[in-house]
Amino acid sequence: MRVAFLVSQFPCISETFILDQITGLIDRGCDVEIFADIPSSDAPIHPEVDPHRLTARVHLPNLPRNPAWRPFRAMGLAAAYLPRMGWRAGRSLNVLRYGWRAASLRLFFETVACAERPPFDLIHGHFGPNGLRGLALRNIGALSGKLITTFYGYDLSEFVQRRRSNPYRKLFANGDLTLAISETMRERLIALGSDPGRVIVHRLGVNPTLFSPSRRVAGDGKIRILTIGRMVPKKGLEYGLRSVTAVAAGTPGIEYTIIGDGPLRPHLERMTGELKLRQVVRFRGWQTRPEVVSALHQADILLAPSVTSENGDQEGTPVVILEAMAAGIPVVSTLHAGIPEIVENGVSGILVAERDVAALAGALTNLMGNPELRAGMGRHGRAAITERHDIDKLNDRLMEIYREALRRRD
Repeated sequence: MRVAFLVSQFPCISETFILDQITGLIDRGCDVEIFADIPSSDAPIHPEVDPHRLTARVHLPNLPRNPAWRPFRAMGLAAAYLPRMGWRAGRSLNVLRYGWRAASLRLFFETVACAERPPFDLIHGHFGPNGLRGLALRNIGALSGKLITTFYGYDLSEFVQRRRSNPYRKLFANGDLTLAISETMRERLIALGSDPGRVIVHRLGVNPTLFSPSRRVAGDGKIRILTIGRMVPKKGLEYGLRSVTAVAAGTPGIEYTIIGDGPLRPHLERMTGELKLRQVVRFRGWQTRPEVVSALHQADILLAPSVTSENGDQEGTPVVILEAMAAGIPVVSTLHAGIPEIVENGVSGILVAERDVAALAGALTNLMGNPELRAGMGRHGRAAITERHDIDKLNDRLMEIYREALRRRD
């Protein structure tokens, strides 16, 4: 089975769940090729890339960053590829149908990147915009195969809200299958116009053995609170800092570690000083997967204070919550997006309203003072992950979904 994976950036990819799908499909005999929208930035390459030789499977559009140079490079590529691309080259320039993607010549360069690839059975777009890209490339004949799109979060919140009309109308009408990572997201897709018969819930997964509680580091009397995530508004990190402030004064021995980077980091570091938390909070920046695993095995509580940002951006299913539960760590989070479908409130963690600092602080206080409660929630969380979010089982299910898509008639 040949599968074209459409992603945004590669090989520097932060979405480990996509990498886990790619490597899992390769292990199951799929011939996977990866079509990235843009080359990666200077961020570190994910450690899973080189061992699986994924860079040999990647195709990138050779698009000049300076728009002024694009016509000249396009003419050179047209001379080399036109005999083989034929009518596909002309279709990629149809501005009336493909808008800015054609006008900017991006679609032409993407078509060249797909040139001479053998036919695919399936095209799998990860995030809604990549599903739209897959639809355009299939329409002009650059890619072939049944089209599946997985939606994750921002693509059904902020991406939709900043457009005047439904951006997925044509994708829902012409795509073959849509995957949602939660029931909440499935309902949102149907409300937006997707055919209920073509929307399947396929949850995110992690490798439970990687986060085994048996690897936990013995405690030293301190309480270690951990937050992992990109420093953007929807992660709600300022509310996490304020909740830690509320409990730190009366509870010595607290350490609050924040792993991740992003545009809000300078603001959050200044805020840490203003709240007099410099002796409590540690900013670790971007970390490799082994470093994240190590941090989880040393933590007592995961704090994930997600919120809906002012521009409407929302989470889907935060993978870090899955990883923490797999490691046997109780979760303090919010009643946000698909989180209540992962964390059973009062059983594997504590969920409170978004932006409710007092409630977050109360949940932290409750868990910090009750090690037996933490242990019990950790066990329940671990059991939930092994039952519903084991990546190996989910990759088997994805193969079944692929076969189902191929059996469907147009």
